[in-house]
Amino acid sequence: MNILESIILGIVQGLTEFLPVSSSGHIELGKALMGAQDVGIDFTILVHVATALSSVIVFRKDIVQIFAGLLEFRNNQALQYTLKLLVSAIPVAIVGLLFKDQVETLFGGNIILVGSMLLVTALLLFLTTRVQSEGKSINYVHAIIIGLAQMCAILPGISRSGATIATALLMNIDKEKAAKFSFLMVLIPIFGEALLDAKNVLEDPGLWSLSADITIAGFLASFFSGLFACTIMLRIVKQGKLYYFSIYCAIVGLLAIALGLF
Repeated sequence: MNILESIILGIVQGLTEFLPVSSSGHIELGKALMGAQDVGIDFTILVHVATALSSVIVFRKDIVQIFAGLLEFRNNQALQYTLKLLVSAIPVAIVGLLFKDQVETLFGGNIILVGSMLLVTALLLFLTTRVQSEGKSINYVHAIIIGLAQMCAILPGISRSGATIATALLMNIDKEKAAKFSFLMVLIPIFGEALLDAKNVLEDPGLWSLSADITIAGFLASFFSGLFACTIMLRIVKQGKLYYFSIYCAIVGLLAIALGLF
């Protein structure tokens, strides 16, 4: 991987992490189109951490408010919301801890799989046009169901934000609350994974194959494009325009399948 490929894939990750079009799927497609098949799991983790930090910036007021509430050390709204976020992370944590090696095999340039899963994402987003939000708040049952949707998004081509937000909307949860919960819930598994991998890298520095310039370029590209995409996505969800991305995912999915076959 060179610096240009790092920047391009970083931008792709940043934009598609929050837009409901599957960041992992687009990175796999980008790797295939550029012939950058030497992209390792270290780069994937790097750009995911960058986009997670961009969401921290966007939701900094909410995060500060949550921590302030937790410091009151009582059963308040902040504690309940934090527990729901933790509950939502359980499914993906189980898969990540028990099936990490199997999951990594999915990221090997199988663009037919990516295309097929993009069609699944397209269907999910289309279904949101058939429901009317009743403005519900998220309870613990909602949290675990949304967490299961996030677990399914491990598959390249299924959008994490698309799957979690669509699942929430299909349960008639308020649009703004659905988007905020979706973007905050991902912080737990991403930073958890980053800490585990940082520990492994410290024990064996050879696991990190990226040079300093490629690391910095990919991180910054993903971070700033993530800031832009996260802000835009909040507006899109509020306006109920997810079906635009349904059409996009269907087109790209069909093209990816065709490319893989022919």
